Amino acid sequence: MAKYDKKLIGELIDGTLEFYQLKTMMSSHKDKDRFDIYLSVMQDRVPWDDPILLPIGEHLFIVQKQDGSRIVKCDCGYEFCDYKDNWKLHANIFVRDTEEKMNEVYPKLMAPDSEWQVLREYYCPSCASQLEVEAVTPWYPVIKDFEPDIDTFYNEWINTPLPGKA
Repeated sequence: MAKYDKKLIGELIDGTLEFYQLKTMMSSHKDKDRFDIYLSVMQDRVPWDDPILLPIGEHLFIVQKQDGSRIVKCDCGYEFCDYKDNWKLHANIFVRDTEEKMNEVYPKLMAPDSEWQVLREYYCPSCASQLEVEAVTPWYPVIKDFEPDIDTFYNEWINTPLPGKA
């Protein structure tokens, strides 16, 4: 039996738990069902039916399509690409590369020198949610965060069948 229910996990996701509840949750052993409950809460919040395999950001998920392919999908439903590709290359990118653009987000005289550092902001092409920000040197390539081994995660780490294949 799960120690935490969907309501409490939902409050954890929303950041509305009281500190004592959060501390207790963080300090206790993780119950086996917590990841399943988390996925269930996230699945209930999206308007599509593709099973979520792994959340990878505040608005991003790796999902499994009906044909078995695995893609990166925004919570609004926008489909970026295969999960092994870099989703950022399919996003709208805004680069803060001038003093004027930097001063929109930093206090005056507190921004980095844009000859040494730029901010790359990645947005969903459909809903315009900001998905990630990178602070990098201007010439640096787009960073690929990680490529999870989903099968190993499910089969060897959490010993749970993949969603949609139970």
